[in-house]
Amino acid sequence: MSVTNNQDRLSTEKDSASYDNEQSSGPSSSADANETRSPMQDLEKEGTGQAGTPAQAPTLEFPEGGLQAWLAVLGGWMVTFCTAGTMQSFGVYQSYYTVFSLTDHPPADISWIGSLQGCFMFGGGIISGQLFDKGYFRQLIGYGSILFLFSSFMLSLAQPHHFYQNFLAQGVGMGFAMGMMFMPALSIPSHYFKKRRALAMGLVLSGGSVGSTIYPILLNRLFANPSVGFAWGVRAQSFLDLAFLAFANAVMRTRLPPRGKKNVDMLGIVTDWGYVLTCLGSFLIFWGLFVPYFYLQLFANKHDMPANIVTYGITILNALGIVGRMVPNFFADIFGSFNATIAVSVISGGLVFALLGSTTPAGYVPFAVLYGFTSGGFSSLIGPVAASYARDINEVGTRMGLLTFVSSFALLTGSPISGALLHPPEYLWWRPVVFSGVTMLGGSVLLLIARTMMTKKRGTWRV
Repeated sequence: MSVTNNQDRLSTEKDSASYDNEQSSGPSSSADANETRSPMQDLEKEGTGQAGTPAQAPTLEFPEGGLQAWLAVLGGWMVTFCTAGTMQSFGVYQSYYTVFSLTDHPPADISWIGSLQGCFMFGGGIISGQLFDKGYFRQLIGYGSILFLFSSFMLSLAQPHHFYQNFLAQGVGMGFAMGMMFMPALSIPSHYFKKRRALAMGLVLSGGSVGSTIYPILLNRLFANPSVGFAWGVRAQSFLDLAFLAFANAVMRTRLPPRGKKNVDMLGIVTDWGYVLTCLGSFLIFWGLFVPYFYLQLFANKHDMPANIVTYGITILNALGIVGRMVPNFFADIFGSFNATIAVSVISGGLVFALLGSTTPAGYVPFAVLYGFTSGGFSSLIGPVAASYARDINEVGTRMGLLTFVSSFALLTGSPISGALLHPPEYLWWRPVVFSGVTMLGGSVLLLIARTMMTKKRGTWRV
């Protein structure tokens, strides 16, 4: 190893050693300082000397920007473009499989493919989050990219009416790879940002909305083109993913040293009742959140809407998710992640019921616009909320991973339950709509209780 590399390593270790002794900014006796302190700042107080005065240890500085910080955000954006973008575009596959290639299977069975994808992507976070904290970022992103691309190309070889081929390639293979990459890509901004951490994570997650905006346009056009069809449509997406993931692997770098042999206090985490309520609330919300994503195109199809509305409905939904993953996160850094999360979750739960009246383009398009914005906001904010419970930086990946693990079972079962409630060929749309709306509003109530507990603990409404 070169001298320069040794110096860089020693500098990084020095930064890490000083983390737990970070000096909080501003006079601690000021009520205004307490009012504006962010949740993560509360975690990073400096220790005191023997006389009770602040020790003069050097503080850990977060760059809050710089070339490598923004390259890490860009790389994470590209990873979520490929992973979350693919998962949120499953409505295109759901419609194609139901109408053309898997007509011998009901929509509830087909939706298990997309649900398993989402389950692995979120559920894998409990493992990949801890491995990220231990320093295995490079391996997770590298091997995850290889598995994701291999499975994607294998999906292009799936034959019509061979359900197991689609299930293994798209549900198992791609889903497992998503689980390896998603949480590390979302966690890496925490190495570079503190004050603007929610915004940085929102920017990373906006990649999923951009991907799920582009992929439906690409796939719908290619699947409908007789000279291209399903196989080359999937390959076109796979080649785009190859370029993005290769670039992401090349530019992303972690900054802080790994946790090493230091174990996370899992007992302390699972007995943190505010955090437990947050996980349960997240479960209920995710149970219903993606029902419109999976069934919106089929809804338009069954209500005989114009072809362009059928084709671009999911695109509109996901395009507004781009804004939804950035604007609420900007306000979350000002008013608190918890406050912003509860606001968008309540609005999303209420909006679901509006789908029942969106049987014409005049109602369908505004629903897609509004729901895309608010649901995208919740998806991007729940991660910073989980991170706000962390007692030090090495708990961030684990806290976020455990929450997404719990939520993964909601993603696994929510859409199949809705497919069964839909009861084709009658297509009783009110059933999945009520299921989705009630579960999301119920989850919002649990988040409100958890937020009340945190405000009492921190002594400020800005949480």
